Amino acid sequence: MSTFQIDKSFLEKVSSLIDQGKNKALQNLLNDLHYADIAEILSELESEESTYLVKLLDSTKTAEALAEIDEDLRETILNNLSAKEIADEIEELDSDDAADLIAELSEERKERVISQLTDSSYVEDIRELLSYGENTAGGLMAKELVKVEEDLSVLKCLNRMRAQAENVTRVHSIYVVDTKNRLKGRLSLKDLITANSKALVKDISIPNVDYVTVDTDGEEVAKIMSKYDLEAIPVVNDKKELLGRITIDDIVDLIKEEAEKDYQLAAGISSDVEADDNVFTLTKARLPWLILGLLGGLGSVFILKDFETVMNEPELRNLFFYTPLIAAMAGNVGVQSSAIIVQGLANDIVKGSLFNRLLKEVGLSLINGLILALLIIGFGVLIDQGILLSLTIAGAMMSVIVVAALVGTFVPIVLDRRGIDPAIATGPFITTSNDIFGIFLFFYIAKIILGF
Repeated sequence: MSTFQIDKSFLEKVSSLIDQGKNKALQNLLNDLHYADIAEILSELESEESTYLVKLLDSTKTAEALAEIDEDLRETILNNLSAKEIADEIEELDSDDAADLIAELSEERKERVISQLTDSSYVEDIRELLSYGENTAGGLMAKELVKVEEDLSVLKCLNRMRAQAENVTRVHSIYVVDTKNRLKGRLSLKDLITANSKALVKDISIPNVDYVTVDTDGEEVAKIMSKYDLEAIPVVNDKKELLGRITIDDIVDLIKEEAEKDYQLAAGISSDVEADDNVFTLTKARLPWLILGLLGGLGSVFILKDFETVMNEPELRNLFFYTPLIAAMAGNVGVQSSAIIVQGLANDIVKGSLFNRLLKEVGLSLINGLILALLIIGFGVLIDQGILLSLTIAGAMMSVIVVAALVGTFVPIVLDRRGIDPAIATGPFITTSNDIFGIFLFFYIAKIILGF
């Protein structure tokens, strides 16, 4: 199957049909497209044109597209829809996507939209999902699933599954519960279709089933599903009553959001922003770390000022020319170390003693530092620099590299243990601190060796 391509000429055709009000032609053009293509089209058009299409096309097509598009565009479109029109879209969504969409509305509109929904059990499910934290298992789960009681016969079990499957988009698993809705296991489809029709579900069910509770953090859910290669995982309460399930597509969305947030933190952006946000929003997100960088730079100025006597010694003046190199090496090594640790923490592979982790980092940085120091000495020979000065620069740089590696390893681990996102340690925070400390250490060691 070839991928449908949305190019400039296609978008121009859609815009032209909207301008001319040729609704039938628009429907013929777009009705057979996948909802992901519809979402892309909505994202490329002007917001007024996107709203026009949402109102025109069938909700079975546009509901999923609305769930896919950027939040700002979705907010604009929803603001131009009536409560009844929004309810029509929501009724085509699984409960988790419906709850996410309703959560973006104001409290007043939220209630007006919910009042337009016709299925009372669906409303109850949405209200339940809205009561959970956004990034908890309860907030991520969908209520739609297939479950059967353990005392049912295989024949009755199949009938029960057929009735439930009508409301489930994809059946990843069949869960087994007792009379009190407590999770007891799961069913293998192979075992089910090969079993005697009079056999009981509990006789062919698999008792071992991975699950999470409603208050489990979303990132922990992602780790569990990744570790055990799960396409879906059931969600229970503290009584182990089955409440819903989380599917892999929800986890992929969560991982994507977390990765974007971590990337922005690493780049020194303090809040979630988009490229097309207004200047004020972007400034507010970037400025705090830029101020930190400014303060760090001023700190470096005061450190250099304390060693300004070096400028009066012609044979030592070259030390100042190496300052940018030392600062860059300290920042680079610190970011490398912290990036590896942050990635390991995210994948839950940073385990064991902190001391052993630091010891390993010292060994690694000594090897890297020694190679780089030899290169510095070789460079000094090439430019006919004094050997003592070259050895001093090389030794000081090795020390700076070791310390920067230790800081880059220690800081994210400590932040993680204190419940602070360690991704912050890969950004300007670690770079600035290592720049300052690296410059100070460089000149202090040089002062001890050269005696100025």
